[in-house]
Amino acid sequence: MKNTIEYRGYVGSVEFSEVDGVFFGKVLGIRSLISYEGTDAKELIADFHGAVDGYISLCEEKGTLPETPYKGSFNVRFKSPELHRRAAVYALSHDMSLNSFVEYCVGKELDAVHA
Repeated sequence: MKNTIEYRGYVGSVEFSEVDGVFFGKVLGIRSLISYEGTDAKELIADFHGAVDGYISLCEEKGTLPETPYKGSFNVRFKSPELHRRAAVYALSHDMSLNSFVEYCVGKELDAVHA
């Protein structure tokens, strides 16, 4: 089961509250809190779309730019200093930056998963 939904470049979580009997979620990858809910999948998706559209409209009214999820930068912290060293040495020896090497590895792994 996929636990995310996507609309207009925004990704939202999908969760279920057994106590309340509703599906709910929030937009991921941005600081603003955009939440939505529904009693079934169709209602959840409609409320998600409405929440995203409402957020974008509110930003337009205020004259601000909506936050862009997943801008292309993130910090990586290695648990192992040795792994960090090995990655840096590999990247240097292949005339790559460490960022380029990490991007290459992530892309390669995702390509393999979706092949």
